[in-house]
Amino acid sequence: MIRVVITGVGAVTPLGNTFQDSWNAVKAGGSGVRKVTKVAGSKIKWIAAGELKHFMADAFLGRKELRRLDPFVHYAVSAAAMSAEDAGLIQASRPCHEDYLTSGGVIIGSSRGGIGTIEKALMNMRNHDLNEQSYRLSPYLMPATTISMAASSIAQKLGLSGHCLALSNACASGSNAIGEAYRLLKSGFRGPVVAGGTDAPICRLCLEGYGRSGALSKSGPDCASRPFDRQRDGFVLSEGACMLVLENLETALKRETKIYGEVIGYGNTVDAFHQTKPDIRGEIRALRSALEEAGIEPDGIDYISAHGTSTQIGDYVESEAILASFGDTAQHIPVSAIKSMTGHMLAASGAFETACTAMSLLEGVVPPTINIREKDSRCGINLITERRDLLIKTALSSSFGFGGVNAVLVLRKL
Repeated sequence: MIRVVITGVGAVTPLGNTFQDSWNAVKAGGSGVRKVTKVAGSKIKWIAAGELKHFMADAFLGRKELRRLDPFVHYAVSAAAMSAEDAGLIQASRPCHEDYLTSGGVIIGSSRGGIGTIEKALMNMRNHDLNEQSYRLSPYLMPATTISMAASSIAQKLGLSGHCLALSNACASGSNAIGEAYRLLKSGFRGPVVAGGTDAPICRLCLEGYGRSGALSKSGPDCASRPFDRQRDGFVLSEGACMLVLENLETALKRETKIYGEVIGYGNTVDAFHQTKPDIRGEIRALRSALEEAGIEPDGIDYISAHGTSTQIGDYVESEAILASFGDTAQHIPVSAIKSMTGHMLAASGAFETACTAMSLLEGVVPPTINIREKDSRCGINLITERRDLLIKTALSSSFGFGGVNAVLVLRKL
């Protein structure tokens, strides 16, 4: 039987420009949510956002690449390079295991792709006479903004010429990418596989679009992201990327690289119900199918990293799905929602939360859920609001998205 492990992690998030910095902030209950700066205008009703701070991609990409590629690709390549270095596959940007990397693959999820660059191009068209000879769209607009460009650019940068897949499954995209990498390796693919999620949605189109749908919080940055709080009023739009290196256990042991944890279960379902409203039955199926593949009974889970976006209906349905799936043991399983600190990075959130779950296993830490002033009594889960040191052997991370797409991953400590 092929066993799949996580051997490297890289991330850029509103909490930090490395995964370790971001994880340290998570453990400390820090917040990366601030007043939005990347969208100008006094009429914006949704003022909170999780923006990257002082991030520079020039350590990973050349000037032409920076100019020609959308930021969601910048974030993806940077996080991927850091994950590969963390896994000992590259050193000082040079391959250490070139033959192994060449056979490797990449699976990347993104919800919005290059939407910011597309918005800029549309605004440029609006402000020009399209008949002017001086007016032209960038010849790189289409390749720079397609979701697959993140996967292709990572493959090019790291020399991965095996399996390549880009997917867009709304907010579950990053978790789906990791789950599909897990399945690929279990099927016998040699590996390694770089998998994760990336999004750069901080633009007027996304703020207005999500805002008009009723999904975004109108609260100030200090309390906007508050999953499972009684007064929650929507999620905070954020940006970032997180990439994981997955390998089969045998190869990882031969390479004598560190191992964060083992992926042992993956549930992927769809509600087949509604465009935006979640359905408890689909979430329950995802949770139970992940547990079944992992061979774990509900009382075998020591910690749950919740999707927890801070929407009224989303958090309530998720809590009900947890209670239904775990029965009486649900009252004793600690649950935390990392989006309270990062906001919602769309595809990047599921990947980052999976990586943080692996760190919870490795370090024995349950991170807090912040901004909770009054727990919603309708959400009967065991929500953790202060960091807790606890021996965790098996944990679960959930991601749910528009269209009723559900992804659940189960991890185990080695």
